[in-house]
Amino acid sequence: MMKDKKADLAGPGIGEYNELEKILPNDYQSLLTPKETQIALFEVKKYIEENLSKELNLIRVEVPLIVDVESGVNDYLDRDGSRTPIQFHISNDYDKHPIDAQIVQAATKWKRLALKEFDMEVDEGLYTDMRAVRKDYFLDHDHSAYVDQWDWEIVITEEQRNLQHLTEVVKKLWKILKGAETHVQQKFPQLKTDKYPDLPEKLTFIHAEDILEKYPNLPRKQRETAILQEYPAVFIYGVGWTLKDGYPHEMRAADYDDWVTETKSVDGRSMHGLNGDILVRNPVTKRRHELTSMGIRVNSETLKKQLEITDQLNFLNMPYHRAILNNEIPLSIGGGIGQSRTYMLILKKAHLGEVSVTVWPKILKDMCKKKNIYVLE
Repeated sequence: MMKDKKADLAGPGIGEYNELEKILPNDYQSLLTPKETQIALFEVKKYIEENLSKELNLIRVEVPLIVDVESGVNDYLDRDGSRTPIQFHISNDYDKHPIDAQIVQAATKWKRLALKEFDMEVDEGLYTDMRAVRKDYFLDHDHSAYVDQWDWEIVITEEQRNLQHLTEVVKKLWKILKGAETHVQQKFPQLKTDKYPDLPEKLTFIHAEDILEKYPNLPRKQRETAILQEYPAVFIYGVGWTLKDGYPHEMRAADYDDWVTETKSVDGRSMHGLNGDILVRNPVTKRRHELTSMGIRVNSETLKKQLEITDQLNFLNMPYHRAILNNEIPLSIGGGIGQSRTYMLILKKAHLGEVSVTVWPKILKDMCKKKNIYVLE
């Protein structure tokens, strides 16, 4: 079981297509035509962007697709180095002034620098219509190499670096997601059906340490699936801290979310982490479905602690990390909401390819065709 737990940390996804074939539904019928799907997903997009601005006091800003390697701004997603960005050389001026660039995997670090660039005050922030490429994912029903997210970031004070503030922001996000579902169902009433229940009105908040306590022998994704049978939508606190079984809930990177800070549960027990994920039970796939990862970001003290734990202190030589150490950029809270993941869930779809145009292997496209799943190409 310990070996299974370690393998489970390598990243999300299923891992084998014979397993995926068993998971994809056999009785699927899309509630929307491909044309209706396009209209509906842009209704969801418009609603979420308008309400992110209103509820969280954000403005939309431009976001990079490529970044300079030397900046240290790119996101490595996990701490084990298993997911590396696409890198390329720009020869520029006959290689007299070249640039080594990377396609972003997420804008997590860039956003925090942008808060300073755009002179954001406390409780002001930004969001982006971010596009990225993650080449090391296994391509299944809810993971693709092409990533679209609403990445957002807000300036906070030292006093706001606590679970209460994190929880308040998560509740606002949930209100937006639930509101988007209600909005699109008014436009497309066929999306409201007894076959696929709607999202619950409220999230359940639970610590990763408590989920392990409930299911001590299960690997992480199976624990998440189990807790979602009990609660259809959860926010899991403390993603990244090493739990009692010797493994973190997930291999969260060490240089953006704060997962080392000691906190207290509602009933006063010692916990860790000022971050977390929103997960729901997808009624179409009947599986765990992650919508967003977010958290209060590291400060100079917790950045050093986390890089020491992950044996990555060499990162402190990079401009982004030095800016945190020297308190040159604001304290912040931020996250990324998966756009296609959200469309897939709210529009009651079986596969990410129904709402997102990207590349899929032939084996997956053939599998979807047999199961009446229309994958865009």
